[in-house]
Amino acid sequence: MARLALAVLVLVPLLLLAAARDERGQLVRAVEGPPARHRHAYAAMMYMGTPRDYEFYVAVRVMMRSLTGVRADADRVLIASADVPRDWVRAMAEEDGMRVVIVENLRNPYENNLGGINRRFKLTLNKLYAWTLVDYERVVMIDSDNIFLQNTDELFQCGQFCAVFINPCYFHTGLFVLQPSMDVFKGMLHDLEIGRENSDGADQGFLVGCYPDLLDKPMFHPPENGTKLNGTYRLPLGYQMDASYYYLKLHWHVPCGPNSVITFPSAPWFKPWYWWSWPILPLGLSWHKQRWDDLGYAAEMPVILMEVLMYIVIITITRLARPGMTKLCYNRRPEKLSSLVQWLIKMSMIVAMVAAYSIPFFVIPRTVHPFMGWSIYLFGALALSVLVINVFLLPPLDVLTTWFAIVGALIVMAFPWYHGGVVRVLAIFGYAFCSSPFLWASLVRMMDSLQTMLERDPFFPRLGEPAQETEFSKLF
Repeated sequence: MARLALAVLVLVPLLLLAAARDERGQLVRAVEGPPARHRHAYAAMMYMGTPRDYEFYVAVRVMMRSLTGVRADADRVLIASADVPRDWVRAMAEEDGMRVVIVENLRNPYENNLGGINRRFKLTLNKLYAWTLVDYERVVMIDSDNIFLQNTDELFQCGQFCAVFINPCYFHTGLFVLQPSMDVFKGMLHDLEIGRENSDGADQGFLVGCYPDLLDKPMFHPPENGTKLNGTYRLPLGYQMDASYYYLKLHWHVPCGPNSVITFPSAPWFKPWYWWSWPILPLGLSWHKQRWDDLGYAAEMPVILMEVLMYIVIITITRLARPGMTKLCYNRRPEKLSSLVQWLIKMSMIVAMVAAYSIPFFVIPRTVHPFMGWSIYLFGALALSVLVINVFLLPPLDVLTTWFAIVGALIVMAFPWYHGGVVRVLAIFGYAFCSSPFLWASLVRMMDSLQTMLERDPFFPRLGEPAQETEFSKLF
């Protein structure tokens, strides 16, 4: 019996990992995780090849776990491309309880029409694999940049295809309902082969072409007796509330339909999981609260602790060693090089100032909590600013004016008693207008201080004249 059990443990994963192909050889997939336990499923998609693969991995896990918080009575399914790292697949299957369907990437015949930033949508046609989930009667396909505010299981009563129009002319594929069907899937593969018209070269343009008359269909209202509808329907806007709606009044009020799901279809740098999204975009805290409750930040903590230690070392060494640019500029003999060297030193000072406030931004793990991220950023900017102060012998208060301005901007943006988004924007612009003279004055004083230091005779003696020894120069 032990040998039989061992054989089963070995053979079952091999059979699951074997290719299950349709007659065209287009479909290759394997399934990991628990078996189907419900008639319905929430499904998401993950593929590799973008600069933000890890961020979307974390986003998928948080979103899927959030469905437990709203008591969703359905399976969680992830459609993952075959190149998703095995440890990610294992974590999502074993720790998050997802059924992970591993698929080959569908070839995108429109990829030559994708330009610039839109090339990140090259593999979004993998979303069509949702129609192969024939173990389920209905599937709600969702993007990873969604936040669920309440249970949406009534969507499983919708018809063969249902989607939300957040654009007046085109429905949004960040969330849609479908009835799985291999016949529909094969028909879509055929449409890809013949090159059906696609307005954007990605999944949304393709599906809009497949369901061109959805705008004329009736609005979905779930039957009270729990029966399933047939046909295609438009979903109320409350199932895909664009985050930009929130910023008008700083609260949710979408009258047409339940306020159930928030979506973030904006530029990728303003997704809710990035630490800098708050307080610029206040909704980031909602996402991070969900992550804090479900996953925590253990993966990022070693990097954060290393950064804090590095900044402490920078401040300590800077204060003890006191490196000065005057040491590097001492006894420059050729007078004709003096103006060029001074110009280079001034440019170096400006570059150093920019680096002091930009380097900490890019080295912080992107998906840490906003409070943690901004604290590390401000500490890092302070440490590097102290280094700039000591290297160029600049007035400390003038160098740190920018640091105080950033702190003030965070306070203004996070002020909790704004009556609406317009008032908040006006307050931010007012703060920027009032603080800009102080920033300019600090820059002028820093340049004057640096110029005064560089014009001292001990550091730039005239041609043919020996450097004058002073008490100041003997120190070097």
